[in-house]
Amino acid sequence: MDEIVVFTDGGCSGNPGPGGWGYVILADGKVSERWGAEKVTTNNRMELSAVIAALETILADSAMASRPLTVYTDSQYVQKGISQWIASWKRNGWRTASKDPVKNKELWQSLDSLASRLSVSWRWVKGHAGNEYNERCDALTQEAIASIKN
Repeated sequence: MDEIVVFTDGGCSGNPGPGGWGYVILADGKVSERWGAEKVTTNNRMELSAVIAALETILADSAMASRPLTVYTDSQYVQKGISQWIASWKRNGWRTASKDPVKNKELWQSLDSLASRLSVSWRWVKGHAGNEYNERCDALTQEAIASIKN
């Protein structure tokens, strides 16, 4: 079974401010992309929303949902959060190491639930460094933000 590759990005104009996210899914020689926007949000919420939307799309297609998947994000918050920090957060009742409530808990819980139904590898990619699909996600994010700023 061929691996599915996903790139995601999210951002805001101001933080908080109008925000957008985008994803690109590469599967079977095809490229699928989508974006979304919110009027008032944060960078981190948009980064998480991009990954959640991509995983929801993959899970909606049973042929894709059964395949291995690599998610590339330029957000260390997302990559480290889902692959390193989340186990401790759950163990500590959704509190950080400093005992503060985890920010964006509902999004992390959604991402955790979706990811648990898939075989996912999480990879960080440097943003704005010329990676074709990361750059495309950034362009989708900017398009999403522009759609609500006008």
